[in-house]
Parts: sequence; C-alpha cells; structure tokens
Amino acid sequence: MPFTPFHLGPALFFGLLLFRYLSFPVFLVANVIVDIEPFLVLFLGLHYPLHGFFHSLLGGTILGAVVAVGIYFMRDWLNKILVVFRVQQKSSFTKILYTSILGVYFHIFLDSFLYDEMNLFYPILGNPLFNIVRSSIVYEFCTVSLIFGLILYVYRFIVSTRA
Repeated sequence: MPFTPFHLGPALFFGLLLFRYLSFPVFLVANVIVDIEPFLVLFLGLHYPLHGFFHSLLGGTILGAVVAVGIYFMRDWLNKILVVFRVQQKSSFTKILYTSILGVYFHIFLDSFLYDEMNLFYPILGNPLFNIVRSSIVYEFCTVSLIFGLILYVYRFIVSTRA
C-alpha cells in the first residue's frame, strides 16, 4: 500500500489498544516508514521491485532496528509533541526496539497479502501469503481499524482531559 494512509488505521487502533505495552509513536512511525522504499523506487525511477528488501522480514528487522535507534535519540523532543495530543509515554530502548520491529512487521504482514513481488522470507524468493486474503478485505480491515482507532483516541483524549 505505497503512499496510502491505510497503514495508519491499524497502527492507530492497535497502538492505542496496546498503549501500555507498546511505544505508541514508534508503532505509528514504524508502520508507515516501510513505504519509503516504494516511494524512492517510483520517485527515483529505480529498476527495483516496489516492495523489495525492506518488505521482507530480514530487511524489516534491520529497518526496525534503525528506526528504533533514531527515535530513541529523539524521544525527548518527540514527547514534547505527544503531550499536546495527550499520548506521551516514557519508553526504554528495549520497548522502542521491539515496538519498532513489531510495527514494521505489521506493515509487511498486511502488504504480504497484496504484492506478489515481495520476498517475505528473503533470501528465499517468493511470497507464500500473496492472494490468501482478497485485497478488498485488507483495505476494509485498514479502514475499519482507522474508524475504531479514532474512536479510541477521542475516548482517551476525553478521559485524560478530565483527569
């Protein structure tokens, strides 16, 4: 799902639902950052699959670790922004790391049903999950997740305002 907001729906919903266990902003970023790969392929006109190395579990693990390190060093600045939205958290590097990798994997998992050029278990070629689920179901899941995620956010915002 390159350049679409579809990944934000599940990230918002599950990030808020599992707020206690995940680093919410990291989960949001990690779910979206994977699509830098297809963006660069299209923008730079590269002769490379849209959903290449970083849409594999190996590439996703590396990307998740890099994102975790970057966010860890930006965490104080990021929390100042999160205070405004009432979703601030204190997170250890361990929590940021596993949340980042989980978020990237979640993105890859959703895309794996949609794109046959993905090599999910790279260096093994192929995508065994392609077309197991109809693409319309994946998009509907993402849309419904966005609606429920917004409802959870509004509820959380109202409750935090009253406290």
